[in-house]
Amino acid sequence: MRTLKTAEYFGADAVYAAGKSYGLRAYADNFTADEIKQAALYLHERGKKLYVAVNAFFRDADFDGFGEYLRGLVEARADAVIVSDPGVLRTVKEIAPGIPVHLSTQANTMNSASALFWHGQGVKRIIMSRELSLGEIAEIRKNTPDTLEIEAFAHGAMCISYSGRCLLSSFLTGRSANRGQCAQPCRWEFALSEKSCGGEYFPVFEDGRGTFILNSKDLCMIRHLGKMAEAGITSVKIEGRMKSQYYVGCVTKAYRRAIDALERGEGFDEALLAEAGKAGSRAFTTGFYFGDPREEGQDTEGCAPASEYDFVAVVTGEKNKDGLIRIEQRGKFLAGDELEVLSPVVDGTFTVTDIFTPEGERRTGAPHPCEPLLIACPYGLKPFDMLRKKRTAKSG
Repeated sequence: MRTLKTAEYFGADAVYAAGKSYGLRAYADNFTADEIKQAALYLHERGKKLYVAVNAFFRDADFDGFGEYLRGLVEARADAVIVSDPGVLRTVKEIAPGIPVHLSTQANTMNSASALFWHGQGVKRIIMSRELSLGEIAEIRKNTPDTLEIEAFAHGAMCISYSGRCLLSSFLTGRSANRGQCAQPCRWEFALSEKSCGGEYFPVFEDGRGTFILNSKDLCMIRHLGKMAEAGITSVKIEGRMKSQYYVGCVTKAYRRAIDALERGEGFDEALLAEAGKAGSRAFTTGFYFGDPREEGQDTEGCAPASEYDFVAVVTGEKNKDGLIRIEQRGKFLAGDELEVLSPVVDGTFTVTDIFTPEGERRTGAPHPCEPLLIACPYGLKPFDMLRKKRTAKSG
């Protein structure tokens, strides 16, 4: 819920999430039925929307209890469900015909005929296959009615599969990516071996750690939102359901500002690309949007997200009469450190001068995870604003 609220605060028009079942992020901190109601109410009060993912591929046993789940989404006033499975779509139309249906990227929609078919089945919005170029999406837009909305991913993790349909996790770990249980083995270190060589391993590249032959860079289209709009894309989507509150805040802020500038007819601000990178992403790629990504889409050097910044605090209360803001510590910082504000409206840095506990005890630092503190800050920050610290060679 905290991450959902962060996405809304930093400018998302809608948030997609999932319940405890039926989604493709089984290991995320997903929502209970009551929490889905709370999330929908929270977003609706602020003029935003909630889309609920039910995009797993079902077996017969998975339909047990699904009707009750759908009726709960109707009661919660969910704004749409995201589906992949034709049987799920059929069930949604029977039990919850009033809920708009969005078709997941997992359904691999790659041509106008498929788009028209799904629209004829009652699908309002199609999330395009990740393997399409902008030119191909534009062709689909030209050949489909305006009543069909087109959505596409603009940012986030990519996997070595066909629109997310991957069997590697199932084969190596028994955890099915198509049922929300992906172990992300494409991020592992791999080496080659030859049976007759007695278990001797041969890195694909000369690197003692092995090689990341399956590891993709992260998608980033923030420089190209104008081209996405020209292709007829209705909605751009940020992949972030297993990401931190800090990641969601950074990336949402950057894309919100980029879209707003585009609508005002302004040029792209390169600082927004840097802002997206501060979230701690892998190297960036534009995926398939401009053609074959094989030359620049893979990151064979490593898989760990990199950032020069550490998330150190989230604001939990506005400035009091003493000029102190209430925070919750998320990373170590000290008096004298320079902190940078992450906020949808405030840009700036300041040096920490005073740190207090809620009881008034003065501190020289903040070493304890999730500790509530008060610090002096020159800005009028609000709950859900965050603070970060640039790493130095000394601090690592």
